[in-house]
Amino acid sequence: MIETYAYARAGFLGNPSDGYYGKTIALLVRNFRARVLLHSSARLEIKPAKADMPIFENLDDLYQTTRWRGYYGGIRIIQALIVRFMDYCREHEIELPDRNFTLEYESTVPLRLGMGGSSAIVTAALRAICKYYDISLPLPVLANIALETETVELGVNAGLQDRVIQSYEGLVYMDFDKDLMQQQGYGRYEVLDPQLMKGVYLAYRRSLSEGTEVFHNNIRERWNRKEPAIVNAMSQWAGYAEQGRLALLAGDRAQLHQLVNSNFDLRATLYNINQGNLEMIQTARSVGASSNFAGSGGAVVGLFEGDDMFNALTREMAKLNVAVIRPQIEAK
Repeated sequence: MIETYAYARAGFLGNPSDGYYGKTIALLVRNFRARVLLHSSARLEIKPAKADMPIFENLDDLYQTTRWRGYYGGIRIIQALIVRFMDYCREHEIELPDRNFTLEYESTVPLRLGMGGSSAIVTAALRAICKYYDISLPLPVLANIALETETVELGVNAGLQDRVIQSYEGLVYMDFDKDLMQQQGYGRYEVLDPQLMKGVYLAYRRSLSEGTEVFHNNIRERWNRKEPAIVNAMSQWAGYAEQGRLALLAGDRAQLHQLVNSNFDLRATLYNINQGNLEMIQTARSVGASSNFAGSGGAVVGLFEGDDMFNALTREMAKLNVAVIRPQIEAK
């Protein structure tokens, strides 16, 4: 029996420039994980998890469940992963043994909150399949295959940030320079000391979320048209991540707070942000914490100073039905 994991993540700075040749900083959130079990079997089988089951208590249960977790479970992304993995092996003349397996998964990552739930399932499954066939993939390639599973196979608009942090784990600064990406197929990824990320919180909605696919608006189309506001914003976000790396290394908390807030404030000028997400940002700032989207809405990340501020943040967020945690970045 092979057992593998991948964890939730939070984008800290630079998001959403990762899909536009920008720079980002992201951290792993071990508080939530996807788990995959794989064993040899006569036939190849992907077992459905609860999210794949079309069984509900009543109409209201169907409605609430669908609004919360979306229309798709994990089977389609695992199936897409296997197809992408086979294509990769064929492209690199890697012969796979004629052995079938049964794969099952479960996930505790809150769905549709921009915390990397689907990419965690893909990454955990890819790790299990590689172990089963005794194939070692470099971490940048692991991240690329995880991304291509959704972009190439499923046509989902996504960037590399989630897959890179879930592949490398810990705290990572990522540079997706266009020339570098075109030359080697991936960016420059620098693993930073997680101890640099002190006093960080993650807050996420317990109620219904609109989901990443709704939030992204038409930014990609505007980027493709080279709209100046979008092109300039991507450059600014990349700059925030670059400055954030230096601030982390220097221990400059004031600069980090400012960059986190600026990252969201720029986003608010270009994206349609619903009132619930805006309330989370404003509530965090009302107690003195900085706040930025951890992904594409539904969860926010930022810095706090001291237990009193964290307790105030937790208390005020609870009024919005929002949970607040201290992300576990490193393995215990």
